[in-house]
Order: sequence, then C-alpha cells, then structure tokens
Amino acid sequence: MIAMDDLRKQFTSGRGHKARTVVAVDGMTLHAQDGAITGLLGPNGAGKTTSLRMLVGLVTPDSGTITVDGIDMRENAPAVRGRLGVLSDARGLYPRLTARENIVYHGRLHGVADDVAQARCEHLARLLEMEALLDRRTDGFSQGERMKTALARALVHDPANIVLDEPTNGLDVVATRALREALRVLRDETGKCIVFSTHIMQEVERLCDRVVVVAHGRHVADGTVASLCEQAGCDDFEDAFVRLAFGTELAS
Repeated sequence: MIAMDDLRKQFTSGRGHKARTVVAVDGMTLHAQDGAITGLLGPNGAGKTTSLRMLVGLVTPDSGTITVDGIDMRENAPAVRGRLGVLSDARGLYPRLTARENIVYHGRLHGVADDVAQARCEHLARLLEMEALLDRRTDGFSQGERMKTALARALVHDPANIVLDEPTNGLDVVATRALREALRVLRDETGKCIVFSTHIMQEVERLCDRVVVVAHGRHVADGTVASLCEQAGCDDFEDAFVRLAFGTELAS
C-alpha cells in the first residue's frame, strides 16, 4: 500500500531580484491499495512527476508524509525504496548490455542473489513476452522493447508496489496493449499495488480501478471512473475530468 498525504514542494530558480519560486505540488494526497491499479491523472505540468519523484525518494518534500507498506519515507528511505519497482519516463538502459544483463544487474543492486535474479528474469520474460529479446543488446531496441526491458528491470526484485510515470509515452498501439495486459496480470495474479501516472483518458478508463485527479499541483478529486463522472455530473469521462480539474467545460 502507498500513502501520500498533503505533499508540498516548491522550487526556486535564479538569484536576487531575478529569483522565481514555482509551486510544483501544493497539497497532493493519494492512497493506493494492494491488488489495484490507481491512476494519477492530470494535464502536463500538474505535478504528477514531482509527486512520484517524492514518492521514490528522488525529491524531498517540503511538507507532508509518504508511507509505503506502513514504512515512513523520512524514517527509513532505503526500506521504502526496496519495496518499490519504478518505471520512469527516462528508462536509462545500458545500451551495451543485453536485456538479460540489464535486468539481472538491477537485481544485484537490490541484493538479489544471482541465481534468483536469473530465474526472475526468465519468469518476467515470459510474462512480458520478451524471451526473444533477452540476449540482444538493448542498443537499437524499439520503444516497446525498451519499455518491456525497463519494466522487467523494475520488477526483478519482486517489489510489492509498482510506480509508473507516463509509461506509454512514445509507444505504439501494440506495445501499449501489451503493457496494459502485463499490469492487469500483476494486479490480478500477484496482488501488487500499482500507481500509474498519465494524462491519457483512455488509459485510465481501460486500466485503473481508482483515479486521483490533480491540477495545478493539487489533489482535486478521487474515485472510480464512474464515481468521478457522477461527481462532475457528466456521462463522458473526458468531460468529467475537464470539469473536475479546471472547474469549467471546454469546447469540443
């Protein structure tokens, strides 16, 4: 389980009279349950990525709390990070290594024994339908092949919680469908807690059990797709999102 409560973060750029403060996150709250996919939905610049960077320990909140499986990030950040599998937009594979070498090496960094990492690699390759990729160098991989390798790398230590930051950016339809199916399997067969950040309505409707809507760095609504439509008084989810996020309706 992941819980982020009333997170706040601002950044200052420049010096002296040219200094400028930007409020990136201004009261973000998200609770994600085990065995469910929770969508973090908002427009570009809404604070989704900064919120997730605070969750995984890359950015320190100015205030608020983060707990993962009951462990407080401020008290034991290494334990929290060990319970997270993170797929960020910057996938950072080592191009000279094969997919297998990338995955197993990441397992070693998490303290996984080599034989266990190898076995997990084989299991994940079957799950993600990437057996044919395992012993190819990742240099020259397509976006979909890179995504599968990066997701396997994030899962090799068998974390209880998975965090994905706009993972379908740049993917074609086939790769996007493959990712959705893999996440459903991870939810249904292993009971993992999955947080999925996106700005794409269709992904949320097809994949997420619950949705947290953010705008201008703030949490503005949460619930199922159906309940959010009911809150907004709209039959169409895109219309509901616009009304909840911006308090208005845009011309179609």
